Amino acid sequence: MQLKGKTAIVTGSTSGIGLGIAHALAAAGANIVMNGLGTEADNAAAIQAVTAHGTRVAFDPANMLRTNQITDMVTKCEKDFGSLDIIVNNAGIQHLAPVEDFPIEKWDEIIAINLTSAFHAVRTAIPGMKARKFGRIINICSAHSVVASPLRTAYVAAKHGLAGFTKAVALETAEFGITSNAISPGFVWTPLVEKQIPVIAKSKGITEAAAKKVLLHKQPTQQFVTVEQVADLAVFLASPAAGAITGANYSIDGGWTAE
Repeated sequence: MQLKGKTAIVTGSTSGIGLGIAHALAAAGANIVMNGLGTEADNAAAIQAVTAHGTRVAFDPANMLRTNQITDMVTKCEKDFGSLDIIVNNAGIQHLAPVEDFPIEKWDEIIAINLTSAFHAVRTAIPGMKARKFGRIINICSAHSVVASPLRTAYVAAKHGLAGFTKAVALETAEFGITSNAISPGFVWTPLVEKQIPVIAKSKGITEAAAKKVLLHKQPTQQFVTVEQVADLAVFLASPAAGAITGANYSIDGGWTAE
């Protein structure tokens, strides 16, 4: 188990990509602090599933809109587990609307959850990582950290910002055994993507089946990226083998951004 003895926080990890990453890190030997705002029943089921890997699993309900809750989550993790070695900033939300109609409150929420929450988690964890001369920061970005699409102004802005934040942190921490990298998936079949299908269908006046094809049109493979593919890359970036990789943004998008 290449991550045995390490502890990871994975935000937004009670469903979708985050849950897949929590599973993969636990399977590699890491203790996990899960996080999410799902129902009590859904959260309990997710925690139980990750616990099955045999490592220590805790849950923190920190709301990514609340600065003090994010910093408290990091501080509590370091106190309870003795260290925080890996942060996966995965929490994210989406909203689709033309820029002129984009709700201001949705803009603020998307920037806060998709970008600013990562800043608060990282800034709180860095002192401990520097002291221990080890840290892995993995930010889940998106193909939209590289390219743009209509109706997603806030999401595109947040993900571009997160990619830049990743690089800046890499430069600041390069001499302390800390790496900072991003993973930028294309369309992964998760609840977040599933919710976009009817919106796209309505905006284009097409069926939901056709809306799926609209998304996959961007990916030359014509296939959705899998949660497991993203999770396996996260495990690699957290591992000793990736110790010389920092400031990178890994596209895992079926060729979308190669065009």
